Amino acid sequence: MRIFRRLNSLPASLLKVKYFGTTASNTSFPAVWTFCGQPLNRLPGHLAAARRNSLCTMPEVPEQKFDLDLHSPHPRVRGMTTLDRAAFKRNVVIPALKVNKDLLSKLEKPLKRVLLKRPGLKRVVEDPEDESRKFLLLDPHAISDSCSLGESEQQILKSFNISPEIVKYNQELTYDHFKVDEILQAVLPEGQEVTTAFSRIGHIIHLNLRDHQLPYKHIIGQVILDKNPGITCAVNKTNTIDNAYRNFQMEVLAGEDNMITKVKEHHIMYEFDFSKVYWNPRLCTEHMRIVGLLKPGDLLFDVFAGVGPFAIPAAKKGCIVFANDLNPDSYKWLQHNCKLNKVDRKVKVFNMDGRQFLEEPVKEELTRQLSLKERNSCLHIVMNLPAMAVEFLDVFRHLLDGEPGSTSLPTVHCYCFSKHDNPVQDVQERVEACLGISLEGLCSVELVRNVAPNKDMMCISFSLPPKVLYKPLSSLKGADNPQEPASKRLRPNEEPPEEKNNLMV
Repeated sequence: MRIFRRLNSLPASLLKVKYFGTTASNTSFPAVWTFCGQPLNRLPGHLAAARRNSLCTMPEVPEQKFDLDLHSPHPRVRGMTTLDRAAFKRNVVIPALKVNKDLLSKLEKPLKRVLLKRPGLKRVVEDPEDESRKFLLLDPHAISDSCSLGESEQQILKSFNISPEIVKYNQELTYDHFKVDEILQAVLPEGQEVTTAFSRIGHIIHLNLRDHQLPYKHIIGQVILDKNPGITCAVNKTNTIDNAYRNFQMEVLAGEDNMITKVKEHHIMYEFDFSKVYWNPRLCTEHMRIVGLLKPGDLLFDVFAGVGPFAIPAAKKGCIVFANDLNPDSYKWLQHNCKLNKVDRKVKVFNMDGRQFLEEPVKEELTRQLSLKERNSCLHIVMNLPAMAVEFLDVFRHLLDGEPGSTSLPTVHCYCFSKHDNPVQDVQERVEACLGISLEGLCSVELVRNVAPNKDMMCISFSLPPKVLYKPLSSLKGADNPQEPASKRLRPNEEPPEEKNNLMV
């Protein structure tokens, strides 16, 4: 009875042992027998102190803490302007299970919910102290506050006779473990926007950095270069596209200074000097949308052709193409790409101002095509110069002589920007003003892409109305004999000269 009285006088928590965040009951007599029969003042010092302080648990083992944030580099990288990859190193503590090698394949699927899901980090690592076992790394967010697994996971481990004891695993995180946005968020001042979006043009990445990012431009370029295999050059646009050639000045931020690149779009290869021509990979869907409207044998007039993203796939489809660009470098690379893709016999290339191109070769070919009694092909005119293409539409007003035949008239696809709250209405009204006619019910307007928060790129497509394309018959009659003066208009009370002569006789 004396033994049981002494046992009852001990705190119940002394009968529990804590292992790495898990708690297991131990009711074995020998575990506490050595303390029985001893006066309190003869108990080990820390137990006596616990008893004297009336605590209900054993003295706390240092709390097992795991790093919940595995996504942030070391804080010392804040404000870095020159990339120091070694400074990103950071040591973290990750929860883990020790598991026999032969059981790993059986556990990964059942324990999927609690396994580490950090890209770049292995979830199965070697145990340097035991070759027969490995560490299975766990998600620190999936571990309870008591540093233990859930009931279902413990049952799974029990079925394989594996201890549910969670242990610490020290992991070193390096520059290679972090993503672009994680690195840049750690480097740039807190609260500043981090732009990780870019356009890829072959081996070149093209950035549009904001003013607050410019002090960090070289590190931004280098980080993006490091994290994207196959990229060897990072550039930043230093001015807007405000010239007739549609190219812009750029600065090399990182990598090699090589602007001649190759791009593959919808199985078609293009080569060009990115610093001297216009190319936007975000328009690849729009290129194929327009080409999808064409049938073999159709005629395409590409007024601002660039290096050929509309012209070449149209020619590949079996269309006859007239392609023009004012930029001598675009003209050179357009010719090169036609030969590269073996469509140079189907594409007639011009290096002219867009207005001159419409007034001369396009007018001549339209006159010939529309005079045919039978014609199965359709005519399409693409005007992809969104900053000013609408200003060229007045060329179509009374461009052709004669009368419209029975064949269909050309369809125009004109691109433009809009900052209006209703861009569809805005674009249609601007085009109607240039043509001098209403297009209500005769056109369609498509959103191509959002260029900026308040700027949309739109495409309006419409068949040229006969009243717009052909000169009025009255003007044609007056032009039959340009040397013959127009007959003098008589006043209501004035007699014709012939009658006056007769009266005099």
